[in-house]
Amino acid sequence: MIEMLQAWYQKHFSNPQVVILALFLIIGAAVILIWGNLLAPVLASLVIAYVLEGMVKHLCRFGMPRLVAVIISFMVFITSVALMLFGLVPLVSKQLSQFVQEFPLILNKVQQLIMAIPEKYPVFPESQIKEMLSSFNAELVNVGQKIVSLSLGSVVNVFTLLVFMVVVPLLVFFLLKDKEQIIYWFTRFLPQDSDLSSQVWRDVDSKMAKYIRGKMLEIVIVGVATFIPLAAMGMNYAATLSLFVGLSVIIPYVGAVAVTIPVAMIAWFQWGAGPDFVYVMIAYLVVQFLDGNVLVPLLYSEVVNMHPAAIIIAVLVFGGLWGVWGVFFAIPLATLVQAVINAWPSVKQATEEEIPA
Repeated sequence: MIEMLQAWYQKHFSNPQVVILALFLIIGAAVILIWGNLLAPVLASLVIAYVLEGMVKHLCRFGMPRLVAVIISFMVFITSVALMLFGLVPLVSKQLSQFVQEFPLILNKVQQLIMAIPEKYPVFPESQIKEMLSSFNAELVNVGQKIVSLSLGSVVNVFTLLVFMVVVPLLVFFLLKDKEQIIYWFTRFLPQDSDLSSQVWRDVDSKMAKYIRGKMLEIVIVGVATFIPLAAMGMNYAATLSLFVGLSVIIPYVGAVAVTIPVAMIAWFQWGAGPDFVYVMIAYLVVQFLDGNVLVPLLYSEVVNMHPAAIIIAVLVFGGLWGVWGVFFAIPLATLVQAVINAWPSVKQATEEEIPA
């Protein structure tokens, strides 16, 4: 057994560059797992700066000095955040408050529909239906208590939000402005012989940058494209639903299916099974069709070359490890794993290197 382990180690870790790459991966994963919550503002700033770096590079290609390009990109970021905080957030908050007020009416309508089931379908006894409703009401009470407990801790959440609003923009600006100095300082601590790690990073960087920027652009396009028909038809909670539809693209395949349920339910509660319901659902499905068949291939062509099953597994694994961040970066992290596997010297390669020419 020991000889087998030694042989395996010699085949896979005899190359010092492989050891360096493995250490990078282990240290990076350990830092995020252990200090992820503490370093959340830093990680968020790195992601935002990474996204804005694309805009900075585009502006620099037109002969603009980097500092000016950084200032313009940073102002675009601040303006976008301000529009969300003072435009979208109050509207969504108002619609959520309206939904909470109208929820008892929606719940009463649902209960009436459920109580009518024994009359139409005698297979289900009325006692079983009542028992199911009582269990459902008990679960709602538990959910309400959790919401109240969350609201009691809102002071801490507000304080955390204020810290993020001050610290993150400052970090983003300095990460963009002093990018070269920061990279130089960091690379001083890296081994000189790290070609394999550099190869993996170049492969991941080219794909990750396009994916993250494309995903943010997709969120905005899908959200706006959904809001226009919903608002035009006067659907309730149009902004909130459009926000959820836009964010649903973060979770491939599963998100689109999950968000369709509330859209269909609210449209049905508002209009019933009439023409307006059909028109809204057609418009919504057209947006989903164009997103999946036109927008996604346009934004991510040759960026992500993975099987759908691998993508879903990546979402489940990384989402379970790192929550929302893990879900958002599931595909880039899966791309990192794929790049490591492709760059890792295989048994066949090691055998060929051992055979003299």
